[in-house]
Amino acid sequence: MPPSAADLPRRAAELVASQFDKVAAAAEGCDVLVATGVMPTAASTRSVAEKLGIRSVSVTFQQLTLPSPHHPPLAYPGRPFPPEVTDNRVLWDLDAQNINALFGAALNTNRASIGLPPVDNVRDYVIGDQPWLATDPTLDPWQETADLDVVQTGARILPDVRPLPAELVAFLDAGTPPVYVGFGSMAMQTPALRAPKDIARVAIEAIRAQGRRALVSRGWADLALIDDRDDCFSVGEVNQQALFTRVAAVVHHGGAGTTTTATRAGAPQVVVPQAADQPYWAGRVADLGIGTAHDGPTPTTESLSAALRTTLTPETRARATAVASTIRTDGATVAATLLLDAISREKPPVPA
Repeated sequence: MPPSAADLPRRAAELVASQFDKVAAAAEGCDVLVATGVMPTAASTRSVAEKLGIRSVSVTFQQLTLPSPHHPPLAYPGRPFPPEVTDNRVLWDLDAQNINALFGAALNTNRASIGLPPVDNVRDYVIGDQPWLATDPTLDPWQETADLDVVQTGARILPDVRPLPAELVAFLDAGTPPVYVGFGSMAMQTPALRAPKDIARVAIEAIRAQGRRALVSRGWADLALIDDRDDCFSVGEVNQQALFTRVAAVVHHGGAGTTTTATRAGAPQVVVPQAADQPYWAGRVADLGIGTAHDGPTPTTESLSAALRTTLTPETRARATAVASTIRTDGATVAATLLLDAISREKPPVPA
């Protein structure tokens, strides 16, 4: 369960301490550490690299954690930004203060325990001077700033060669392309990361209203079919790269990975964002014309039907196909090559 606003500093302190132990053991003998994840985790990782005297690189999978005058930061639980403040630079200053208040004491206590000096600005320490942005430039264009030298490598998605299950292939072959519904790691029992109530029923009814078949991904919310009609099929963990090329549309929560995979596949999308960076991805899908951003996290049959009507048009399909051809597929290779080049430059040459 995610911590409450009051409990967040304590939970963060526990997370920082555990990361110092685990990452230090894992990184022994390594040449480089790649740090990502939530702020206290990344701060711990970079501190371990500093102690070990090895290079570390900070990576983010969405740009909303990178300070920029072009967009505001995400607010932390219990620390909303003053509504009257609209200057992004001021908001980013407040963001740095919030992060220091939440995580600074825990981080510096653990840094002191391994002989490292305190960090004055946790966020800037984690991000560094040259953070890496592991997103696609078409889907997530970074606007240059004077303060950060961001390296955008492209999304890090390796080819998935797993075959689709035979039962799923049979369902796909038995009729017109279905509409896929999945909410990934959104879980019914987790208040801050909850899949919409009755989303399986709402989605199936909305899909049927468009005369389409439905393909429901169980996910962490354990979504289930609402009846035994043969126009619906339920699926678990599956190769989305292959599957999304065979669906009429993808209805999802707007996670970075799902959004990128659907965009690469040329599948029109309906994004129903729930939290964190998901509204941003919903907006990007709408801005690119490759799908629809649902207004709000809890759809009704009527609101989802309206979104599907827009998304299932030939025009949206054509636009999704066109954008798919611009999405890079070499992000992981680019990142690995840059990392290896950086390490080789830092190592002394091997004597002949």
